[in-house]
Amino acid sequence: MRYDFDQEINRYNTASLKWDDVERQFGEKDLIPLWVADMDFMSCMPVIEALKKTMEHGIFGYPIQTEAYREAVVNWMKKRFQWEIRPEWLHYSPGVVAALSFLVQAFTQPGDKVLIQSPVYYPFSKAVTDNGRQLLHNPLKHEGERYEMDFDDLRQKIALGAKMLILCSPHNPVGRVWTKEELTELGEICIANNVLVIADEIHADLLYPGYKHTPFAAISEEFAQNCVVCTAASKTFNLAGLQNANIIIPNTILGKMFRAVMDAPHLVRTNIFGAVATEAAYRHGEEWLEQILVYLHQNLQFLTHYIANNIKQLKVVQPEGTYLVWIDCSALGMNSKELEQFMRKQAKVAIDDGYIFGPGGEGFIRINIACTRKTLAAGLRRLENAVNGKK
Repeated sequence: MRYDFDQEINRYNTASLKWDDVERQFGEKDLIPLWVADMDFMSCMPVIEALKKTMEHGIFGYPIQTEAYREAVVNWMKKRFQWEIRPEWLHYSPGVVAALSFLVQAFTQPGDKVLIQSPVYYPFSKAVTDNGRQLLHNPLKHEGERYEMDFDDLRQKIALGAKMLILCSPHNPVGRVWTKEELTELGEICIANNVLVIADEIHADLLYPGYKHTPFAAISEEFAQNCVVCTAASKTFNLAGLQNANIIIPNTILGKMFRAVMDAPHLVRTNIFGAVATEAAYRHGEEWLEQILVYLHQNLQFLTHYIANNIKQLKVVQPEGTYLVWIDCSALGMNSKELEQFMRKQAKVAIDDGYIFGPGGEGFIRINIACTRKTLAAGLRRLENAVNGKK
């Protein structure tokens, strides 16, 4: 079926973080929300129909992870990424962010050093520091038009005694889809230094034309035994509120350690609706996904063209994946707090401020383009008027 992603759906008064919590989060009224990473689109019809069927059954007792569910995940990974995983590698978590915290607890000790590649998704740093571990930054290099990993710096930081590296692949917010060669070099450095890799691959399905995602664990058996891969259907199919993630752990010993940490707070069973939605999405949602990827690419082209022609002071860092766009605002000559207030008070847009993503994020903003073109255009017009001093 054909989906209409231009359809305007009123999300106010639906307990939406993105829309209903803007004033509390940003301290200003009437902002256009282009921030937190969920979509303003209805999920695919197979997901909605599966959820309706579950609701109509009317009994919502304790669920199990079924063989059919595991088969759907296994088949999705094989079809989309040519990655053959085993059902027993799958572990439940109520989201990838929660999993990161549990993984830090499972595989490091208080005081241990954990690496992240900033600027990066801000919950990474909290997963480290909130659990009493030491945070090490391996900053990305901004080389001309794109970002690259700094392997020399990585070796230096690992030499300080790092035990774990949290990899964002594809990278949020800079939009890189790491090549197999880049991931291989990173993996070999980590193997040589006994550093466990936690790969957050939640954006793996959201790629622009010409780019291919390589699952970190699929590169070699050695890598597979030295990593944990965090995935979910939530970003792909707009299911974040159903809190269901698949943590893929090929190493049996690591899997048992993770399970032990999850057992302590009794986080061993999924939300029944989350499991139903994920299975339906992976079995029947590919048609919707292919259409949404076209729409997102068109939104990206629209944003890029609009900024190039109307807000020349800003520079778009072209993403290779994700529906999040990293924009360089340094030419405005503002410090982080000034830029934050400018976006809220003058531009009247709710965006993610670059500095919250850590070192290297100063002077940038992150915009979510998973919205209707009408919403995106309205936000960009406000930004244009603010930058160019128009009323």
